[in-house]
Amino acid sequence: MKKLIYLAVLAALIFGALEQKGSFIPNSAMESLNGDNIELESAFSNRQSNIQVQGEGLVTRLLPDDLKGSRHQRFILQINDHQTLLIAHNIDLAPKIHDLKEGDTVAFYGEYEWNSKGGVLHWTHHDPRGGHIAGWLKHQGQTYQ
Repeated sequence: MKKLIYLAVLAALIFGALEQKGSFIPNSAMESLNGDNIELESAFSNRQSNIQVQGEGLVTRLLPDDLKGSRHQRFILQINDHQTLLIAHNIDLAPKIHDLKEGDTVAFYGEYEWNSKGGVLHWTHHDPRGGHIAGWLKHQGQTYQ
């Protein structure tokens, strides 16, 4: 009995730590996102790159901006229970999402590049030369492109 109580307390502490850190996402939240990410999930499973995908995810980590060459705002989205996606949003060509925080939902449309960690999404902006399909990010009702 003592062991059972100890395990329950330990499980509650781990759950609380994960939830507070932002890496725990309730199944109900992931289930609602899964239907919107079918193309992306298929591209990841099939190791496809250079394809346009649309979907949404929950921000689990904000990364420092990449300031080498074209500047990019970077963050990680949780797509489903098993996949994350690195967003690389060119802030030389599109506005930065200044009020972005962990736990926010972001919708996206851009070009997907496969990698073993879940992939990278870029071209989330207009192409000033008109040679590439325009992408976007949507956060709290505002479109960034």
